Amino acid sequence: MEVRIGIKHAPRELAFETESTAEEVRGLIEDAIAKDRAIIPLSDTKGRQYLVDTESIAYIELGGDAGRKVGFIS
Repeated sequence: MEVRIGIKHAPRELAFETESTAEEVRGLIEDAIAKDRAIIPLSDTKGRQYLVDTESIAYIELGGDAGRKVGFIS
C-alpha cells in the first residue's frame, strides 16, 4: 500500500510503500495523535524507517496496492 504524508512548510510530501494495511497505518497514526506522542514511527517495504513529527503533519493519503505498472498501458 502507498502512503503519502504532507508536511507543513515543506514543498514535497513524504511518499513510500508499506506492507501494512490502510487500517493498521491509520490506527497507528490515530493512536499516536490521541496519546499526544511527538513522533510516529513508520517503515517501508525496503526496511527504511521514517520518524514523522505529529505536529508537522498537514495531511495523510492512504492509497491502494503499491504495485508498479510496467510497459504500455492503454
